[in-house]
Amino acid sequence: MPAVAKQKLAELKRDATEDRLAAMSLPEGAGWAAEARGAALARVREMGLPHPRDEYWKFTRPETLTRAEAPKAALFDGGEPHLFHERDRLHLVFRDGVLDMTASDALTLDGIEIERLSDAMAKDIHWARDVYGVLETNGQNPVQRPLAALNTAYASDGVVIRVTGKPAKPVCLTYLHESEDSDAILHHVVRVEEGAEMTLLETGPAAARFNKVMEVDVADNATFHHVRAQGRDHERRAVTGTFARLGSESTFKSFTMTVNGVLTRNECVIELTGDDAVAHVAGACVGDGDDFHHDDTVFVTHDAVNCESRQVFKKVLRNGATGVFQGKILVKEGAQKTDGYQISQSLLLDDDSQFLAKPELEIYADDVACSHGSTSGAIDETALFYLRSRGVPTAQATDLLVLAFLAEALEEIEDESIAEEMVERLSGWLERRAA
Repeated sequence: MPAVAKQKLAELKRDATEDRLAAMSLPEGAGWAAEARGAALARVREMGLPHPRDEYWKFTRPETLTRAEAPKAALFDGGEPHLFHERDRLHLVFRDGVLDMTASDALTLDGIEIERLSDAMAKDIHWARDVYGVLETNGQNPVQRPLAALNTAYASDGVVIRVTGKPAKPVCLTYLHESEDSDAILHHVVRVEEGAEMTLLETGPAAARFNKVMEVDVADNATFHHVRAQGRDHERRAVTGTFARLGSESTFKSFTMTVNGVLTRNECVIELTGDDAVAHVAGACVGDGDDFHHDDTVFVTHDAVNCESRQVFKKVLRNGATGVFQGKILVKEGAQKTDGYQISQSLLLDDDSQFLAKPELEIYADDVACSHGSTSGAIDETALFYLRSRGVPTAQATDLLVLAFLAEALEEIEDESIAEEMVERLSGWLERRAA
């Protein structure tokens, strides 16, 4: 880019950033919290908020995520309860980004400690200081993620979770959207101590515009399972960032299902820093309409020996919908015996939809097994004909093939009953869209 163009872009980003910051105020907190927020604010100003000419935003226009005022999003009632409502879980409810303790369960569960973010950040000494903003900062190199830094600076609510054992049930965060112009910023911090294990569930549209960051520190021999459902409201916009650090022989598995929404960008940044660690991140997305845009951006860094990572993303797109996948596996020098797998595939149900992919491998070790692949295609006409020849109506046959296509991503969910619940919801969504 010519020097004049670079200067002009820098000016545009600086002006847009200052306009956004002028409409916000930093929450109060103890010394360490104020320091973390101040450092994050400095990062935002140094980087500037994203612009369409930035390399990792060229497929997804960020303007509605960065402008000072959140675009309105109409409320939507699909006539069905949120996912996981019948499951035995510790249930926490957020209304437009604010934790509603009257609608939530008590923050007590054997093997786990839970606090509200604001309560934790008001304390002079707290374990969260070693995680809050730390993993997000690590994730800024080599790719800048200014919206995550903005979150660290200004997040006004969220939860901090310390797992010391193996809780008998999962923690479920339900995000309710009740105001057409809500603009929510949430930040969650999770530390899974050595040998501990937990499952975290998330569901709901959250707000008209939603910026959420979750930092997950998984210690040696610890396990973290994460299952998320994004959907319901058709006009919502969301950007999320998950930052994870894995110790030796630890496991991190995250799955996201997305339907509906005008714009969704999910970023996941994972560091495997201990030997024999395992990290799986997967997603299934179904988009309908030319106002649907879904972006998965993933960066996995192998910095230890004999680690395994999997990225499995499937998108089904129709009626002009757009899907994006940007995924990278970085294997650092000395990270021998790395096993890295990445697959991103789209099923395009018409000629108007599009899938934009940027798979990457960067390897500095010689004893590795890494692969990546990205494909787009239409429905299998032979399989469709086979089903129709046996009396299955075209719409139902198409839905069956869509679910079969998504199966590899859904198989990444560890709990089979949760996977079955996801399939049921997807089946219902497809049936309603066909009606």
